[in-house]
Formats: sequence, structure tokens, C-alpha cells
Amino acid sequence: MASKHIILKFAERFGTTPRLFFSPGRINLIGEHIDYNDGFVMPAAIDKGIWYAVAPNNSDTLNFFSFDENEEYSVSRFEVRKNDGWRNYVLGVVDQVIQKNLPLQGFDCVFGGDIPIGAGLSSSAAVECGLLFALNEIFQFQLSRLDIALMAQKAEHTFPGVQCGIMDMYASLMGKRDHVILLNCLKLEHKYFPLQLREYTLVLINTKVHHSLASGEYNIRRQQCQEGYKIIQMNVERNISSWQDVHPQDVEQLKDKMEGKVYQRSLYVTQEIERTQKAGQHLENNQLEEFGKLMFETHKGLSELYEVSCPELDFLVDKAKDHPSIIGSRVMGGGFGGCTINFIKKQDWAEVTDQITKAYKQQFNIDAEVYEVATSDGTYEAVAG
Repeated sequence: MASKHIILKFAERFGTTPRLFFSPGRINLIGEHIDYNDGFVMPAAIDKGIWYAVAPNNSDTLNFFSFDENEEYSVSRFEVRKNDGWRNYVLGVVDQVIQKNLPLQGFDCVFGGDIPIGAGLSSSAAVECGLLFALNEIFQFQLSRLDIALMAQKAEHTFPGVQCGIMDMYASLMGKRDHVILLNCLKLEHKYFPLQLREYTLVLINTKVHHSLASGEYNIRRQQCQEGYKIIQMNVERNISSWQDVHPQDVEQLKDKMEGKVYQRSLYVTQEIERTQKAGQHLENNQLEEFGKLMFETHKGLSELYEVSCPELDFLVDKAKDHPSIIGSRVMGGGFGGCTINFIKKQDWAEVTDQITKAYKQQFNIDAEVYEVATSDGTYEAVAG
């Protein structure tokens, strides 16, 4: 239904025939806060995302309409500069196109979708990758999917000002239905693992909270990791070229040389890199239950060492541990709110999530949202109509 609404709105506003594109959000099964630390992550594109209707308009004007916000914005392609809110995400993309001297012309654009904002599903990456993919197809920029991912990442760094890693954009563009991606964030190389869920399904529980700390604390974590890495490089005798060369015992041995928070962040990063590689082995061996145990371990690390959880998220994961039908649960995304990701038995998921959300409502007086999600192919052009 979302795509039909976008097409109808485009016809109503612009009266021409657009091309239609879908850019998925993503989940991350394991490897949280590791992409900007050059480790391994395991994301997958999902069946919720952003639809774009785009057509050239034979002018120098860029016309945007955000369906979800019911807001419009127009600007000359010669006057693109930082703005605020959703505008920064699309304008940041256009700015990257301009910086590369690509043959951009004026266009009309309507976008919107079914991906919950602030839930940790990378709505921003879906917005950025979807627009850049569409412009690449329409104006024949000849960009590869990796080019698009890197430009979308740079767009988020520059206009919204979030120093995100590459994972969100990479997953949105490179996703493959019924598979997860094991991405080496240092080498930007990946391999696919089949996701054989058997009697389980993937369910997200959205806390419906988004603590205001999130964006500033995200950048602080990045700085703390950089500080820890420098200390390790200076004090470990063997050659250290990335976090992938560092082991948890290295961090333990240098605890006295690190400020407390720097030590905690560094320990988490090294442990999570090891967990993510183990997780790939478990998927290869079709050991979902073992995979789920690693998810619980990741949540403990994110809550106690990396400190990006919050009472609402911890409550949902603690409740998940009480249900035998849930074999793995953790905070997903940047943290400080958003979703937990859960492996739940298909036959039980509706009943179990109902019990958990009722307990959550009683504790916090918040109505959590529940989404069952499936994997998807990466950003693609769809058939309009």
C-alpha cells in the first residue's frame, strides 16, 4: 500500500509519470557499534523501508515532498546547503552528488514508507540510499552500489552530522532475501550466510522511547574507542593495524593505562568482534540456539560496558529471558531507546509478545510496538503501478 500512496501523491503534485524505487531498512543480528570500529557486523535488509517516486523535471529545481511528514521543500540545485530535520538527509545526498561533479539536473520527488522512525532500523540510511540509487539510475551517474553506500555515509556525516559507520548503508544496498551479510567493515568485503529460521521468526519490540542523549553519546563512544585503540597500538608489541588485530586479553592487560570508560568501550569492541565471527560459524552449522546465546551476551555488553541501553530496553530483554520460546534477544541499533531484536518460536510469538508488552505497559505506561520482519533484497527499482 505504501508504494501506491507514493505514486498517487506524485501524480497529484506533479502530474508526470515517475520511476519507483524501494530502499529497505535493516536489522543487525549481531556486531553492534562495531562498523565504525572496523570490525565485523551481521546485518540484513528487511521488508520495511522507504519508497521513492522520482522524475526529472527539465529545470534546475529540486522538489521534495515527504509523505510521512506531509511537508514539501524546493531548492535550486545551485543553492543546496544545510537545513534541518528530514531535509538534511536528502540535501546531504544531493550535496555529495554536487561534490563529485555528477550530471545532476532538476527533479521531482515524493518519498515515504513503513519503516518506524527512531526504532533502530536505519530509516536515515534507507532515505539516503534510496534517493542516491534513484538519481544514479535516472541521470546515469554510473555509480556502483559500494560507491552509493560510501556517498550516503558521507552525506550523513556532513549534513545531519552523525558520524555513523558503513553498516546501515551497506546492508540497505547489498541485502539478499533469506540471507544475512557478514561484513568486514575494514576491507568492505562481505559474504552471505543463509538465514534458516526453521521454527523461529524475527520479531522487533519497539520501546517507543528515544532518549535525547543518542546522537551526542554516539559520537562520544566513537572518540572513546579511538582513544583506546591508540593506547593499544602504543603498548602492544606486535603489529596492530585495526581492532580486528586486538583481543580482549590485550585490553585487560592495559586496563591500568586506560580511563575507566575507555577501558569498558575497548573491552566491549574486542569481545563483540569475536562474538560476531562465532555467530557466522553458528549460522553455517545451523545452530540458531547457540546464535541466540551470543545475542544475550551482546546485550549484556551493550548495557554494562558500552552503556548504550536504557531501563526500557533492559526490561524487555530481561522479560525475554523468562520465555523459553525466545532463544535470543538484545538491543539493536544505536541504543538509548529503539528496538530489541528477538528470535521467537513462530507458533508462540504473538502470545509471548503480548505478555511482554503488557508487562512493559504496566512498568513504564508505554504501549510498545511489535513488528515481525522478514529479510529483503537490497535497494531496487520497482514497477510503478
